[in-house]
Amino acid sequence: MPPELHFIILLVLRMAIAAAFVVSASFIAERTGPVIGGLVATLPISAGPSYVFLALDHDAAFIAQGALSSLPVNAATIVLGLTYVVLAQRNNLLVSAGSAVVVWIVLASIIRLFDWTLTAGLAVNLVAFGICIPLLARYRHVKMPLVTRRWYDIPFRASLVATLVAIVVSTSGWVGPRVSGVIALYPIVFTSMMVILHPRIGGPP
Repeated sequence: MPPELHFIILLVLRMAIAAAFVVSASFIAERTGPVIGGLVATLPISAGPSYVFLALDHDAAFIAQGALSSLPVNAATIVLGLTYVVLAQRNNLLVSAGSAVVVWIVLASIIRLFDWTLTAGLAVNLVAFGICIPLLARYRHVKMPLVTRRWYDIPFRASLVATLVAIVVSTSGWVGPRVSGVIALYPIVFTSMMVILHPRIGGPP
């Protein structure tokens, strides 16, 4: 088998496995109570498969450095969340989600410039969560309307996660562990929730 064909088949298989994780987690979340459903829905269903496949292709040092680069990205994600929530109160999806994604990209670009230690990564998260969670508290009490899932919601989410996994795996040898770790933690499921739900129920919910 030609190496190119082998690479494509392996990549498609990995994308399918990642998509299967998303579909399974979505169905479990819908069929369980709010506690279990919430835990399942927030599983790292994009970062998890990405790191499993990276571990198959790279050594322990690569994975360790990538994981240390991933840790502070959680701080960028909560700032993305704060940006989206504030803007979504009065703006459309394009402005709210677009601005939030730009903020994440800027912060992630800064994060990738540094060699992170465990202590530094934890400290950045502590500061970000300590600032953003109190600022988000005032927006938590809006009533959530009943949402009917449409047939394309889960396939759309699964395709986004599969694409992210494909990007991480296929570019890891070129961009290195630091950038791979940052990309692996992009909040793709969170972004898909914005895209799916904002047009249906509005920004505040």
